[in-house]
Amino acid sequence: MASSSSAQSQSAATAVVRHEIRDLKEVKADQENGLIFEKNVSVPLKGSNLPVRANIYRPVDTSRRYPVLVTYGPYGKDIFYGDFHRASYSQVPAEHKSRYAAWETPEPVFWCRHGYAIVRADEVGLGQSPGIMDTMSRGTSEAFFDVVEWAAEQPWCSGRVGLLGISYYAGSQWRVAARRPKGLAAIIPWEGMSDYYRDRCRPGGILSNGFIRFWWNRQVITNQYGRPGRASSEWGEDTIEGDLSPEDLEFNRRDQNVDNEKNRFLDDEYYSKRDYRLEDIQVPLLSVANWGGITLHLRGNVEGYTWAGSQHKWLRFITGRHDLPFYYPEEVEVQRGFLDCFLKDDDWAGWKTGKVPKVSIRLRKGDKGVNDAAAEKDFSTRPENEWPIARTDYQRWYLGPDLSLGVDPPSSSSTTKVIDYKALGSMKDPQIVSFQSAAFEKETEITGHVTAHLNLSRSRQDEHRDEDEKDAAEYQEESELDVFVTLRHVGEDGEEIFYTGAAGDPVPLSKGWLRLSLRKVDTSHPRHREYVPHRNYLSTDIQSVAPGKVYEVDVEVWPTNVVVEKGGSLVFEVSSGDSQGSGLFSHDNPVDRPASKLAGLNHIHFGDGLLNYVVLPVIPPLTGM
Repeated sequence: MASSSSAQSQSAATAVVRHEIRDLKEVKADQENGLIFEKNVSVPLKGSNLPVRANIYRPVDTSRRYPVLVTYGPYGKDIFYGDFHRASYSQVPAEHKSRYAAWETPEPVFWCRHGYAIVRADEVGLGQSPGIMDTMSRGTSEAFFDVVEWAAEQPWCSGRVGLLGISYYAGSQWRVAARRPKGLAAIIPWEGMSDYYRDRCRPGGILSNGFIRFWWNRQVITNQYGRPGRASSEWGEDTIEGDLSPEDLEFNRRDQNVDNEKNRFLDDEYYSKRDYRLEDIQVPLLSVANWGGITLHLRGNVEGYTWAGSQHKWLRFITGRHDLPFYYPEEVEVQRGFLDCFLKDDDWAGWKTGKVPKVSIRLRKGDKGVNDAAAEKDFSTRPENEWPIARTDYQRWYLGPDLSLGVDPPSSSSTTKVIDYKALGSMKDPQIVSFQSAAFEKETEITGHVTAHLNLSRSRQDEHRDEDEKDAAEYQEESELDVFVTLRHVGEDGEEIFYTGAAGDPVPLSKGWLRLSLRKVDTSHPRHREYVPHRNYLSTDIQSVAPGKVYEVDVEVWPTNVVVEKGGSLVFEVSSGDSQGSGLFSHDNPVDRPASKLAGLNHIHFGDGLLNYVVLPVIPPLTGM
């Protein structure tokens, strides 16, 4: 197994490279599309002798210097958008289609035409960038930092760099911006998580393995540096230095499926090395959140905006699918106005003068169907001055043992009532308790953070107890309860109203998760709020879950928006596993959720001193509306 003496990765582990690194940079002028295209430009890294390779697209007028938009990620700078996701590309507006288009990144021909250069880099260990593939790691952020600073210093760059991209290309922006590279002047994280643990891998402490498996196996590992057959399968181009063996490829990567299964807490080295401070971000920021992103990015965009240290920052809520709104003409104009302001000093849109509101809310009123972009454009938009909205009325809506949901608490009783449901539910076998409100007597807007307060216990099944191997104390300590909650909207006709999810799938209003052994709330933490309980998710935070004991817990439910019309109602659902609306984002890993710890019955308790409720952020109408 040959290895290059220069193959030192960002994580200080030696990567396998079969041949010496080659410099095969190509430069050509594309007069038809109005740009100069430089392919496989080697960007030097401070912590490695191996380069990151990038494609550069810049206007043909070489007498000027241009601000640069940089993307750095795993999906392949050379993989054509139409090959990556043919159906999605077919729906992209014509002005964002070209042979240079790539998944979730700004289209070069359009942006060069508007006076920007594009640097699109392959992440270390992927595409044409050699090294150890360790996605979303500290090492990748360090390399991204180097790419930003390198771009700012190029003779064709004005010295200002902006970041613009979706999903992974948004999530990475938060991390590199917190490092404050020279030249970085503005970022637009468009639907991108800001908290690797809480937003993506382990919301509520429970492993979200379904999406990680799909994402890794289809979109990431298929583009690994040295992987054979990429060109023949229309998945980019074969590696410049040649193919690597299966053994070499395995040595050169850190598998997210394995790492996220093995590591459970934020103080595990795997997660702690990926942590950073949002407060360290200082550059102007436009965070774009999608109300339908209830299983991945929505929380991160909201919390990222809330805690970023930027003096100039904005939060924009949109609807629609995950892939397309980024390219809608009206949204591109928002992007261009923001970037022109902070990268060109041309504030034609009014970002610095107060013309653009600090917060823009898309109001989901009425049933517009699912995955219907034209219909969803009828949702109105309202400006706000802050987030959360200052006039929010946080109302307790109580769960009743009769499966009701309302503003009046259940009558006091010394007799405890219990609702049982089977543990270890799943999409195939949902175990759900649903509480429904009466029909609303007037139109009511709910916009903001949601919290559920529940009294829960569990009982074990005897078949999962091995008396020969475990004494009673060990048996108690290994008990666990995972709670899944969902907020749903029902129309006047009694049918549920669904909204467009990330993949165009029907989703409810919001979801939340909590592993009971990680229920400890840190009320002293600066990020703790009554409407967002803060958990540190440390190994030292583990608390026992004893069968038969009732635990009072607060469950964070991700932010939401809905205008419930007169005659409509809400449903709050408590379950022991994934239910409708989870889609790819399943939580069914048998190592993380073993029957030996979780199987049995879960119980919701009602009675004197045992109040169960959902705190809903009700927005009073503005005066004069």
